[in-house]
Amino acid sequence: MSTIISGTCLCGAVRYEVPDEFHAAFNCHCSRCRRATGSAFKPMAAIVFDKIRLVQGQDALLVYGEPPGSHDVHCRHCGSFLYSYIAENGNGHVAMGTMVDTPSIRPQFHMFVGSKAPWFEITDGLPQFEGLPG
Repeated sequence: MSTIISGTCLCGAVRYEVPDEFHAAFNCHCSRCRRATGSAFKPMAAIVFDKIRLVQGQDALLVYGEPPGSHDVHCRHCGSFLYSYIAENGNGHVAMGTMVDTPSIRPQFHMFVGSKAPWFEITDGLPQFEGLPG
């Protein structure tokens, strides 16, 4: 049985749980992710979306996008970005910064570095992809 990872927004209104069964983790540098987080990149861990379980705060969710298509889930009170649904493959991308517990996976690569913030320098040795990894 997998360890359960808990996560929460900044204000604590929304809480989720997910098994530590992530199949990928990465840092996305696309302009959309940078704008959603206000940061140079968004560290995410990928898992089958149906494995993300909302524990608290259904009424506090702010969904950006058009379900059942791809969409982002935020807390409507504090604005924290929590996770995304990727309609093309059924994955969930969990914002690693919202995890309270430590997942066993670590970021494995950088993607969309072709549109990364020009003021940010990637200094680790992880593989870099101009767009989506091939």
